[in-house]
Amino acid sequence: MRQQALKLNLIAAALLAATSLFAQVKDYRDIKTPPMKPFTQASPKRIELANGMVIFLMEDHELPIIRGSATIRGGERDVPANLAGLAEIYGDAWRTGGTEKQTGDQLDDFLESRAAHLETGADDDSSSVSMNVMKGDFDTVFPLFIDLLQHPAFRQDKIDLAKTQTKTGISRRNDDASDIAEREADKLVYGANSSYEHQPEYATVDAITRESLLAFHDRFVHPNNIILGFSGDFDSAAMEKKLRAAFGSWKKGPQAPKSAPADIHPAPPGVYTVSKDDVTQSNVYLVHLGVRSDNPNYYAIKVFNEILGGGFSGRLMNEIRTARGLAYGVGGGIGSSMDHPGIFSISLGTKSASTVEAINATKNVITALQTTPVTAEELAAAKDILINRFIFTRDSRAKVLSQRVMLEFYGYPADWYDRYVPGVQKVTVADVQRVAKQYVHPNELSTLVVGNEKDYDKPLSTLGKVTPVDITIPEPGGTKQETAKPAAGDAAEGRALIEKVRAFVGGKEKVAAVKSTHGVLSLTVNTPQGEMAMEIESTTLYPDRERSTMHMPMGEMTMVMAPEGSFVITPMGTQDMPGAQKENIRRDLKLELLPVLMNMDQPDYKFAAIGSEKIGDINAKIIEITGAGSTLKWWIDPATGRLLRKQSRAQTPQGPADVVTDYAEWKPFGGLMLPSKFVTTRNGEKFGNGELKAMEINPAVDASMFVKK
Repeated sequence: MRQQALKLNLIAAALLAATSLFAQVKDYRDIKTPPMKPFTQASPKRIELANGMVIFLMEDHELPIIRGSATIRGGERDVPANLAGLAEIYGDAWRTGGTEKQTGDQLDDFLESRAAHLETGADDDSSSVSMNVMKGDFDTVFPLFIDLLQHPAFRQDKIDLAKTQTKTGISRRNDDASDIAEREADKLVYGANSSYEHQPEYATVDAITRESLLAFHDRFVHPNNIILGFSGDFDSAAMEKKLRAAFGSWKKGPQAPKSAPADIHPAPPGVYTVSKDDVTQSNVYLVHLGVRSDNPNYYAIKVFNEILGGGFSGRLMNEIRTARGLAYGVGGGIGSSMDHPGIFSISLGTKSASTVEAINATKNVITALQTTPVTAEELAAAKDILINRFIFTRDSRAKVLSQRVMLEFYGYPADWYDRYVPGVQKVTVADVQRVAKQYVHPNELSTLVVGNEKDYDKPLSTLGKVTPVDITIPEPGGTKQETAKPAAGDAAEGRALIEKVRAFVGGKEKVAAVKSTHGVLSLTVNTPQGEMAMEIESTTLYPDRERSTMHMPMGEMTMVMAPEGSFVITPMGTQDMPGAQKENIRRDLKLELLPVLMNMDQPDYKFAAIGSEKIGDINAKIIEITGAGSTLKWWIDPATGRLLRKQSRAQTPQGPADVVTDYAEWKPFGGLMLPSKFVTTRNGEKFGNGELKAMEINPAVDASMFVKK
């Protein structure tokens, strides 16, 4: 009771003192913040073995955990362009592929029973192996760390899985406008062919083999290219002894380059655009080359960045968002990287109808910082924010160890982080003004806009010459998805065969009279979990509107495609359709039987007979069709004009696939002969089969069904 009373008295005294203090303060600006107390953190112990391996040890006895990592020189920027994506696949398949002694799945079981982690990864300039283990299990898990580091197996099934995942990423990389903007802005600064901008494509991923992964490992994983870092509940002397025993006899290998590639080739300053018509917001980047982190003006640059784009206190946010309401978010500054120039980058998201206005307003803010000195209040606030924020980058021994490993990797002084706070404190108004003029170049900016051009407030050409950016995804072999070249074949025979198909379906007049359709299709598809049956009800308003509702065992989903906007309706709500999915549906609609026959008289549609092939008892004629940016093949019965088979190229979550549809049966629907049963394969494997249950020609269609509500 006495202790409780004492605590209450102390609290009361504190409240009284606080009340007295605030009673004397008339304005919040009169409250003085006391100087920050000195903050120090222990330094890790550095050890260098005779073979060149560098080791850092940091004791931390707060928890009975030991963390370790091997940071290895060599990453994606060291990969040849024709194998772009290798580092990502290497980092994934390294761990999942296991070692020569144990599979990745066996490692999973062993580690899971001990709540331990053993992971691998790769980045632009490095790869890594890391472990996290309870102190009592260190001696059983550490040998796995060594084995994985030195003897990876890269089993083929895990390589294939990693390649499939990478291809899935390729197929979806144009879905999100903000991702496109960030990626293409970086290319404008470094150059599309720079080592810093390696972009995996289907062809480069296909070229990656187990042998190329092993060769990459043999090239870089040697002790003289590795920095080890261990932190946790151990005795440094005992840990050093274990590490020396484990790695001391490992022989040196070829030295990985310690300097960064110099192949940086910025695009000419100007206005660049990516058209994305399924968005209502423009994603904008203003960019040029930045600086290295060892720049002598580094601390002044950090203060400048905080004043320009430091969250809600920065000039960009205050002017562009708060004062003018032109952006949802805006920020940026002079970027720096450890061993090569970073990027000066200002990014913003604005509604389409304020795109040009927002860009001009942003340029004005940038220019103003070069001509109008910052205020003392801005300077003091920015320095306080930076110093307070910095403390949290060093508030654990594990973080300090990670920083020390990075400094060693890039050849920076060991006390580089210790210089940060004093360096920021010394920055003056004149310093900020100087770096604004020295490192910001409005005349060298590349302005990238990703958005819906028809909705902009003004043409982008009012900002300067506009250069479109091509983001189409090349298919294997390097050809673009949208590129379609006429086949070298007999055009006259191809034309005669397509005429026969149209006559078989119903003739030119009946086909031309089709304005809309409504059909019901039963479909069974093969999934990893087995066969799944569904019913699809589709309404098409030619040439470019379609609404399809899929009734599946797990629920209902509706997809709507229209020029004004495409979207998906699920039980979770309505959302815009990803761009890649929209393009796939739009492309598939153009490849269907009726649209091809409707457009076959257009000058951009070409037909060429390219050979023949036996299908059942019929010697089918093959024609290649090019039109509307697509290419497909038809197998036709020359006696009747009946379409027997169709082949096209399609995007799937696993990458591009050859899709073949065999038509087993035809029936009359509304005066037209249409295929009623079919079987589909992807890359030679059966994907599904279906039957057209009903088809109504030219039903009345309510146009509002294609409008997002």
